Amino acid sequence: MSPGLLKSLIILAILAILRLSFAFQLDDTLTYVWPLPSEFSSGDHTLSVDPALSLVVSGDGGNSSIIKDAFDRYKRIIFKHGESFSIFQMFRYIRPAYDISKLKIEVHSRSEELQLGVDESYSLFVDKNDGQSIIAEATIEANTVYGALRGLETFSQLCMFDYGTKSVQIYKAPWYIQDKPRFSYRGLLLDTSRHYLPITVIKQIIESMSYAKLNVLHWHIIDEQSFPIEIPTYPKLWEGSYTKWERYTVEDAYEIVNFAKLRGINVMAEIDVPGHAESWGMGYPDLWPSASCREPLDVAKNFTFDVISGILTDMRKIFPFELFHLGGDEVNTDCWNSTSHVKQWLQDRNLTTKDAYQYFVLRAQEIAISKGWTPVNWEETFNTFASNLHPRTIVHNWLGGGVCPKVVAKGFRCIFSNQGFWYLDHLDVPWDEVYEAEPLEGINITSEQELVLGGEVCMWAEIADTSNIQQTIWPRAAAAAERLWSRREAISSGNITLTALPRLHYFRCLLNRRGVQAAPVENFYARQPPIGPGSCYEL
Repeated sequence: MSPGLLKSLIILAILAILRLSFAFQLDDTLTYVWPLPSEFSSGDHTLSVDPALSLVVSGDGGNSSIIKDAFDRYKRIIFKHGESFSIFQMFRYIRPAYDISKLKIEVHSRSEELQLGVDESYSLFVDKNDGQSIIAEATIEANTVYGALRGLETFSQLCMFDYGTKSVQIYKAPWYIQDKPRFSYRGLLLDTSRHYLPITVIKQIIESMSYAKLNVLHWHIIDEQSFPIEIPTYPKLWEGSYTKWERYTVEDAYEIVNFAKLRGINVMAEIDVPGHAESWGMGYPDLWPSASCREPLDVAKNFTFDVISGILTDMRKIFPFELFHLGGDEVNTDCWNSTSHVKQWLQDRNLTTKDAYQYFVLRAQEIAISKGWTPVNWEETFNTFASNLHPRTIVHNWLGGGVCPKVVAKGFRCIFSNQGFWYLDHLDVPWDEVYEAEPLEGINITSEQELVLGGEVCMWAEIADTSNIQQTIWPRAAAAAERLWSRREAISSGNITLTALPRLHYFRCLLNRRGVQAAPVENFYARQPPIGPGSCYEL
């Protein structure tokens, strides 16, 4: 054994001994709900929760199947440690008394429409029903089923399994929580072009998003490397997939959208045009300007726009969300000028390649709007021809800071995804920089602040696939999720190493307990495994 290896083993052994010398204790001054609720108060009582917890619904929307399905899901999470009471109690025919035996959920609206800005607010009250409290044990009240879902997530995080009593407890009761999101758009981009992700993995990611109260899955389905989704109108397009086993059928896409809706998550699809589209030509080579110029798509042919229209027509049947992402980033138009028929088309219309880029983006926008969508485009479109963009355009920032202030000053809406902080494939960005990135930085006028819809962390998949994607997403995505949900004043003051870091450690462990492969919080490079033995909770 080498001296260096022996030294490392000795250090790890000493650390293990030190860790055994004390039991980790949570800081009782902190609130271990993630993201932090808007307003809340708590007490100093401990309440027991009945494993046979029953659901009582009321209000016009209380009978929604979305509520009943979610209650069953969360009940399995809360009581994952097994039977309704211990085997020893069963033999003695003893069933203990519990403080919380019912969860009442009242939903005022029967509408289940899920669109941008849907009301996700809720109230959650938890107290012992001793005849004196004005509430019935545990009560969630919300205007919509989606607010009730957020309340259920918070309730589940209050419930902790006590290994000593083998029961679920709620500490620091009574709880009075009034909560709502700061931003209406709280997204995660998932790239399935650079590496194919099976349906089961996408569902696992959607499920984990709901734990952090994220509400938009930006599905970057297609890029230059592969075209994995079925388009019935143009069935050869998915010949651009990596293999015939790495594809999504129409039914698969429906399943993802419906699975997400049950968790209060919209799915925003993206087809990135005119660049990032080489894979389109594998099935339809006429979409390429030439064999040596495979992207951008051919701006000179009406066939190109017929295909885009066909794709959007088919996708409109699958994706009900009002936003559709049309890309528009990183468009290198050089080969348009070196392709004879495109060059002639430009000359006939007295257009430069920059003009043609604008023409392409605006024509694609018109197609999307004609099908009832609001177009979202990457910021290059705004940087290049802001004055000509459709006024309904939502500009998606990614290149750096200072873009959203310019966007909203011109009256457009903006989504914040500054790559310096919120690109999850940038593995060297630490949790605190993700946490402190502020979508409203440099925007001080209230009317302009309201044009910032929110933000999105981006999981580009050049170096991520099923083997490592969850630990690349989490826990840093949770840092952005709290920024997007919680009040700015509540999470932007004080030393976040003391106020946020212990809570993020705890949430990462909660994700692990729920089967999400979230990496350690403080790794120098995200998604690295632990460097030695230790507790998930140790700071």
